[in-house]
Amino acid sequence: MSTTDDLLCSARGCRADAAWGLRWNNPALHTADRRKVWLACDDHRAHLEQFLGARGFHRDTVAVADLEPSDG
Repeated sequence: MSTTDDLLCSARGCRADAAWGLRWNNPALHTADRRKVWLACDDHRAHLEQFLGARGFHRDTVAVADLEPSDG
């Protein structure tokens, strides 16, 4: 990604800068190689990973700086 200046955490009501990209997909809706991304601050990373993991959607987590333009 070219800039991380205006990327905010995806947790409801959170306005903190995102530090993490949680890549996920819903296998009932998306092809196996498709990735959507939720952004997370340090405080919400574990909660959002748990939420996605409980549904079988979480694939991996990377630093925001390591997200690729092709990531959701």
